[in-house]
Amino acid sequence: MGKFGFRLRVPRLILLVLSAFLLNWAMAVNPFFEPTVRIQKERDHKVIASGPYNFVRHPGYLAGLSYIFSVPLIIGSIFSLIPAGIYMILVIARTSLKDRTLNRELTGYAEYSKKVRYRLFPWVW
Repeated sequence: MGKFGFRLRVPRLILLVLSAFLLNWAMAVNPFFEPTVRIQKERDHKVIASGPYNFVRHPGYLAGLSYIFSVPLIIGSIFSLIPAGIYMILVIARTSLKDRTLNRELTGYAEYSKKVRYRLFPWVW
């Protein structure tokens, strides 16, 4: 691999590192962060609106998408973008369902979603 290949790999690695940073930041500021979609009534579940939650409502999913797309780019496999694309479709669907659940069941989430307009992609959706 020449210098050109190395220069292309650096931005891909930066994407990987940023995805890990975003995921850890989201988990650090949100004590209710978990892989399931449920209201944690036993823990007095509240809306978290600080840290990365100021920009998107689901930064953990954004971090997961960034990670899942960084790996095929790092290894240079065009075919591995196919499962990454399928994963992206599933995450978008899950994000929509999670938003619906949180709007319906979590006090204050409707107001929060009006303040933080973007579910997953800043300035897009």
